[in-house]
Amino acid sequence: MLGRALQILGAFSANCPEMTLSELSRRSGLPVSTVHRMLGELIAWGALERGDKGCYRVGLRLWEVASLAPRGQGLRERALPFLEDLSQITRENVQLAVREGTEVVFVERIAGSGAVPVLTRVGGRFALTATGVGLVLLAHAPTEVQEQALAGPLERFTPCTVTDPRELRRMLAETRTHSYAVSDRQVTMDALSVAAPVHGSDGTVIAAVSLVVRHGSTSAHALARLVCTSARAISRAMITPQV
Repeated sequence: MLGRALQILGAFSANCPEMTLSELSRRSGLPVSTVHRMLGELIAWGALERGDKGCYRVGLRLWEVASLAPRGQGLRERALPFLEDLSQITRENVQLAVREGTEVVFVERIAGSGAVPVLTRVGGRFALTATGVGLVLLAHAPTEVQEQALAGPLERFTPCTVTDPRELRRMLAETRTHSYAVSDRQVTMDALSVAAPVHGSDGTVIAAVSLVVRHGSTSAHALARLVCTSARAISRAMITPQV
């Protein structure tokens, strides 16, 4: 029963935040009768809600539970003051992300006034090989994760997306050497992302912070200084005991 409930919840996505019973059945791969039977329990607990038009959507109770995830919430709380400072200084998009498997999960995003539009959202996932934060996290991931991510298939988002494993390996080596990564027009043709690693108390990379600006508006080197400073500040906050 738990497995079927997770299949139903897993059917929701950014592209399908609300669905009818038949749509839920189709996307979850479960019979309509099974989905209908389980919806009552999921709604009663608060995992799902039913809108005015009869469509189902994720409920606030599920969001409340998800917000307790320590890799997201604890990290976000300590990082937020520095992310806000970076946002105020630059008026650009600031992002914080962690790695899960071979994907990036964004735990915070602050949109700057008039900043370039981005495809990311809080709670959203993206390929490790295309984004600035993804390249940082992949560069410091275990070897087996790197091999799995580079084995592909590597999705091409723009003509500038790097899909050659050899070139990506070179970029990952540079990221480890310079302590920041650059994603230039790899996700959208108007965006440049510069990211740096956030370290935990044991020295391992636990997250990455990035600035996303309009391509051509400034140099990656100038952004790198700001991003690396913020990343170091967050790293210090992560190892400082909370009072």
